Amino acid sequence: MKAMVLEGIASLRDNREPLRMIDMPDPSPGPGEILIRLSACGVCHTELDEIEGRTPPPAFPVIPGHQAIGRVAGLGRGSSMFRKGDRVGVGWIYRACGRCGSCLDGNENLCEGFEATGRDAHGGYAQYLVVPEAFAHPIPGIFSDAEAAPLLCAGAIGYRSLRLANLKEGQNLGLTGFGASAHLVLKMVRYRYPKVKIFVFARNERERSFARELGASWAGPTEADAPERLHAVIDTTPAWKPVVEALKNLAAGGRLVINAIRKEEADKTELLRLNYPEHLWMEKEIKSVANVARGDIGEFLQLAAEIPIRPEVEEFPLAEANSALCELKDGRIRGAKVLRMD
Repeated sequence: MKAMVLEGIASLRDNREPLRMIDMPDPSPGPGEILIRLSACGVCHTELDEIEGRTPPPAFPVIPGHQAIGRVAGLGRGSSMFRKGDRVGVGWIYRACGRCGSCLDGNENLCEGFEATGRDAHGGYAQYLVVPEAFAHPIPGIFSDAEAAPLLCAGAIGYRSLRLANLKEGQNLGLTGFGASAHLVLKMVRYRYPKVKIFVFARNERERSFARELGASWAGPTEADAPERLHAVIDTTPAWKPVVEALKNLAAGGRLVINAIRKEEADKTELLRLNYPEHLWMEKEIKSVANVARGDIGEFLQLAAEIPIRPEVEEFPLAEANSALCELKDGRIRGAKVLRMD
């Protein structure tokens, strides 16, 4: 099979082609696993974190990618959940122990044995992928392969972020950063909470204009003062500045939910601006989002089909994965980027 592999840590500022296309043997499914012939894979900011070493893979080379869509092409011994030809998807959660307290509570995302697709195991920037069948998800027929791909991570992590925000009908929600995940959160909120006002903070006018197109009540720069106090803010950026700016705009008792695996170090000095009376006083709180559980993906896929949520996507051939990653790094974003395998 053909695959785009990462062979070591690299800076995308200096190396614009960190992935290399290679031919490698098709994988074979083991007991309880399935083999998937892939057709599409979303491109996520977490891949940038892997490439640049903020959440490095434990071994190289590795095939990145954790928003993978395809059809079952083979069944390992004992596998019975799917049949050949079924369309399935694989998200960030590749495996968890299934025995610890977190797993038994449905919070596999907090499991100490959590393994991530495309980091701890080969992922979706390839023609084939093997995964434990219990961690694959049936894809609702309403979505094309390209539309379904970003739902598996950008959508599922957005769903978890919204749940952790404790938003109530009639409140104000802020979204700081407006890429793949935030634009899906906006669509969810407009369906589930029609009386909620949505305020979007983004670094360029293209993203702000896109937010208005999708129904945001207001959109402005990252450092802007919101026209109204916000009951919750979801931060989907890789930077620290939006964290401080979001806290400034929270209402008393408000919650900031940070949806990021890691934050970049470039603007860490922004945290020195943190001022207790302005940013944290009046029982404001900060909540982090750690990965996703299988339940987040399954529940979100059903909700997305019900609404329906159709992500805005830009498609790239697999061989152009480096171009898609560089555009993401440079902030050239409108919706989600998706790789096509064929």
